[in-house]
Amino acid sequence: MPVSSSDQLKQINIGIIGSALFVDKVMQIIDSFPSFAPVPVIIEHEEEAPLSAERISGHVEVILLADSRSRRKVKETLGVPLPVHHIPVTDAGLYKALFHAWHTGALSGGISVDTLTEAMVNRAINDLGISRLDVTVYDGPAYETKDRLIDFHSGCYEAGSCSIAITGMEAVAKTLNERRIPNVWLMPSDQDIVVSLERALLSTETRRSKEAQIVVGMVNIDEFGKLAVMRGNEHEVQKLKLSIHRMVLDYVESLDGYLTHLGGDEYLFFTTRGIFERETGGYKSVPLAKDVNKSLGLSLSIGIGFGRSASVAGTNARAALRKAKEAGGNACFIVREDGTLIGPLEMAEPVQDVLSFTDAELIKRAEDAGMTSAYLSKLLHNRARFGKNEYKVHELAALLDITVRSAHRLLLLWIDNGLVDISGMEKVPRGRPRQIFKFTFLQKSP
Repeated sequence: MPVSSSDQLKQINIGIIGSALFVDKVMQIIDSFPSFAPVPVIIEHEEEAPLSAERISGHVEVILLADSRSRRKVKETLGVPLPVHHIPVTDAGLYKALFHAWHTGALSGGISVDTLTEAMVNRAINDLGISRLDVTVYDGPAYETKDRLIDFHSGCYEAGSCSIAITGMEAVAKTLNERRIPNVWLMPSDQDIVVSLERALLSTETRRSKEAQIVVGMVNIDEFGKLAVMRGNEHEVQKLKLSIHRMVLDYVESLDGYLTHLGGDEYLFFTTRGIFERETGGYKSVPLAKDVNKSLGLSLSIGIGFGRSASVAGTNARAALRKAKEAGGNACFIVREDGTLIGPLEMAEPVQDVLSFTDAELIKRAEDAGMTSAYLSKLLHNRARFGKNEYKVHELAALLDITVRSAHRLLLLWIDNGLVDISGMEKVPRGRPRQIFKFTFLQKSP
């Protein structure tokens, strides 16, 4: 699948090859990795994996496959030195499979298991306190063929030693279904997928080249002036400032960074991109915000800037801080070197969903349609915190702090520019039905 050069500048292209079910599951989780631009490829059989990998090898930096067998075939045939990973099946998925089997009453006659080791299976059974369960674990080669695994499970079932099969291979599960043999496919857990994506990210050349890139951060204490006025005397104000400075300093120290106080309620720090990515869990959360909120009852606005030079990074940090302020504070945004916006990151309060990124071209399109930076920041913040991308006109007016009449005018303009659609009507006891407007550009790509 070809990827434009502009897309390549923004993110690391990762090929995701597997069945429709596998690809869909990975696509649901990859949104929490804003560094990745997924290139999904759906295949019916694992034999198709090498050809699919070769087809996209010139457009991606790393490939993620469904299982070890597919990975082995791709590694053997792929002619370019490209990192190739798979999502290993662990005993985390076995707990879910055993619960399903127990819930359906299928554990009474024993189980047959492939892919996992006997020690892993026994550990899960002991943890769950399941006693008197007959277990048959496949003891063949690690890269066994599909047909051998099917024969193994079928033989156990026909001999009456097992009432349900647990397999780590989707193709085996499909064939067992056709033969009407009860089975559970060991789907990788969300955590297994996250770990595999993290490994894939670390293996890419782009990621390694950006490890030492300078990151500039700006921290601003929200409404510090009002908080200072509430203190009894100047001595209490100075103690508050010292407490804030100490907490920010400790956080920057955890980033192996350098901190300077810009005066008043603002701080500036420098670190490297690799360290910042690890400390934020892949641009997901800012521990400093929660610590300050719990200890001092304060909220922060944070802007992070990436850039190929310190000057560009600083300019982007200021732009990101401005977006955090426009969103109402208690927010952190990142502006990357290509103008892409990430955020808001999780702060003092849990964020329902983090938008992985907002394209620079989309931001420009929105602003050309009269959606100011302040409006965009508030919409992004509300989308991440409450999962909201549909509004009635009075709700939008309240969020943007404008009149209902102005909200109507802006909505018509945004509809004309393809940013908003009318998604439905709400009936009211008296009066005309109210229109519901969906901000389609806030939706994640499927």
